[in-house]
Amino acid sequence: MKLLVTGHRGFVGAYVLANSKSVGLSDDDGQAINLLDVVAVKRCIERERPDAVLHLAAQSFVPDSFRDPRATYDTNFTGTHGLLDALKTSGFKGRFLFVSSADVYGALPEAALPAHETTPTRPLNPYAVSKIAAETLCGYWQRAEGMDVVIARPFNHIGPGQSTRFAIADFAKTIAGIKLGKAGKVLEVGDLDVTRDFTDVRDVVAAYHLLLTHGKSGETYNICSGIERHLGDAVGLLAELAGVDIELKTDAARFRKAGQRRACGSSDKLRADTGWQPRIDWSTSLRDTLNYWENTLK
Repeated sequence: MKLLVTGHRGFVGAYVLANSKSVGLSDDDGQAINLLDVVAVKRCIERERPDAVLHLAAQSFVPDSFRDPRATYDTNFTGTHGLLDALKTSGFKGRFLFVSSADVYGALPEAALPAHETTPTRPLNPYAVSKIAAETLCGYWQRAEGMDVVIARPFNHIGPGQSTRFAIADFAKTIAGIKLGKAGKVLEVGDLDVTRDFTDVRDVVAAYHLLLTHGKSGETYNICSGIERHLGDAVGLLAELAGVDIELKTDAARFRKAGQRRACGSSDKLRADTGWQPRIDWSTSLRDTLNYWENTLK
């Protein structure tokens, strides 16, 4: 199966390309194509003639979605529409896996946890709104245009190579710097009294591959560990793994506007339909992320 991957230069995309027969959404010179360049997108599809498409490309950093909602909507919704249209006009007959986000669930009360695919969506930020809109578009394309579409809703994922715009990677880089003597003992943090459901990026990529082959057309699937992790505990475990003492300094600028306090999902549907099981445990994910930053900073 020849897989076309959008967003192949990103954190997750790099893992997909390293472990599958896949090509990125690139021009003739190997440069990544902007999703909004519909002519270039169609030219790539006609050149590559993929058997399946994994649509990862997105503006995925929530603070940026508040700063520039229009750009987020343009990339995440309009870009998805252009991609679907290019696939249609090129005669694409394969599976289209759209990567949405568990952020669409918003802030759920304790009684609604863990989130299932049937849990009502209540987005709290422009990024989540753009993903819901794109999900609806993909659903329409599946029903009205007859395209084989599957939707994934990954919860937070972590692992080596993730941008420090995301909390665990940021903590790991700073703590690695402390261990190497390249930084003081102070770790600046935002709100640590929240929970998230983290899955290692390598397990997330495995889920994508299984959904491409075993997911049911027209269905939506959570990708998550099903375990609620306290962010403060994650900081403590990173420091313990590094063998360093740290001092925490709260930075109000790091607090997310309209943030959710707790997050946890159910992956029962994914497991039942594809046989997926996460392979990499929590401490290994943190240790590998920490080791990545130690090696990078040396």
